Amino acid sequence: MAHSGTDPVLALVLLAVKGLMLVAGGSVLYYAVKAYRRTADESLGYLAAGFGLVLFGSALAGLVYELLGVALVVGVILESVFVLLGFVLIAYSLKL
Repeated sequence: MAHSGTDPVLALVLLAVKGLMLVAGGSVLYYAVKAYRRTADESLGYLAAGFGLVLFGSALAGLVYELLGVALVVGVILESVFVLLGFVLIAYSLKL
């Protein structure tokens, strides 16, 4: 880990939870894309894109914090923007 002020056990737990979240979210994204390709339904395309943004945003905070060394708050802001955009697309897909 790039920042040594964190308890190593907590950092490992966070890494494990984020990894499992990426696996679970990746499977949801996979099935959403698969459904979109099977049906060519526009709303499923927006749904898949929304899940993709949420998944990307969820992984972003830790990545920019660890790999780029930026302040954690910057990573959390970036994460929140992507998750917000993802939720907007998901809501739009349900409205169609």
